[in-house]
Amino acid sequence: MQFIDLKKQYKEIEIDVNERIQKVLNHGKYIMGPEIKELEEKLAEYVGRKYCVCCSSGTDALLMPLMTWGIGTGDAVFTTPFTFIATAEVISLLGATPVFVDIDPCTYNINPEALEKEVKKVIDKGELTPKAILPVDLFGLPADYLAIESIAKKYSLLVLEDAAQGFGGSINGKKACSFGEAASTSFFPAKPLGCYGDGGAVFTDDDDMYQKLISVRVHGQSTDKYENARIGLNARMDSIQAAILLAKMTIFNNEVLQRNKVAELYTKKLMGKVETPTIPDGYISAWAQYSVLAESGKHREEIQSKLKEQEIPTAIYYPKPLHLQSAYKYLNYTDGDFPISEAVSKRIFSLPMHPYLEEEDIDKIAEIV
Repeated sequence: MQFIDLKKQYKEIEIDVNERIQKVLNHGKYIMGPEIKELEEKLAEYVGRKYCVCCSSGTDALLMPLMTWGIGTGDAVFTTPFTFIATAEVISLLGATPVFVDIDPCTYNINPEALEKEVKKVIDKGELTPKAILPVDLFGLPADYLAIESIAKKYSLLVLEDAAQGFGGSINGKKACSFGEAASTSFFPAKPLGCYGDGGAVFTDDDDMYQKLISVRVHGQSTDKYENARIGLNARMDSIQAAILLAKMTIFNNEVLQRNKVAELYTKKLMGKVETPTIPDGYISAWAQYSVLAESGKHREEIQSKLKEQEIPTAIYYPKPLHLQSAYKYLNYTDGDFPISEAVSKRIFSLPMHPYLEEEDIDKIAEIV
């Protein structure tokens, strides 16, 4: 059994993928070819945003908006410690300070009440300038943007949605990547919409920001290749990756529906055995992962061991919150600072999740659990 079955997915779109790749091979524009613009238009239309800028990875998709906003030394960016390091890493790379905020115990996304308290703390302390909020759409579920955007407006903060796992999710019909001043996603192969390498995209409705993102993507270039308006990145997308994503877009809506059917079956069959995910009313998850809580760390080990005996893979997202990572020792956080993140990290684990998972496989997994 596969944790994510990309081979099965490829069989569904094999002809389309191969034809699109062949077109790239024929025209020979391997970097920033015509497929990029076509993909950007389709992605922007899908999420309901004015602009999309495709780039080389989900990490660059987070870094680029922060660069266009001039985030840097002395600035505070509020985010969750219960995420992959890329979310906080981009803040640190610019010399800014990630200020961590504990998560909601049900959704595992950033807790808006805790967020406002941390913003007030930073303001009262006066050592850093609050600049932005970087919420994460964890496991495919959008964060509480109604509350987050309200807080942002109150304290004049920018919002960058980290939808690396969230693309395809929505809140009351409003798609992930349409929240905040800007949003970012990842096309890493394991993501709900993934290419066959690295890739990402940034979304915004702001004309000026769009022009800056275009510049930052290619070494900060201006009107000419050798005229540079700002410090930028080498963050271009390969044409072949865009071609693959264009093929995958044709089946993406159906795959999101199938992911939700798989999740419904899991929840029904695992109810009472482990703590299953919570999806608030009006929300749709893209189900990048199906993550459950065991009773304890020991219980988690027992379940994972039994599943492994039957060649059923599992994963732990995330075994150690960011505030306890060696990379962030300099922030002087300690055990107990974010109790919910710490407790969840000791019990959480993820089961196989993809649109092509059969009910008999789910039955087998549930029986072992």
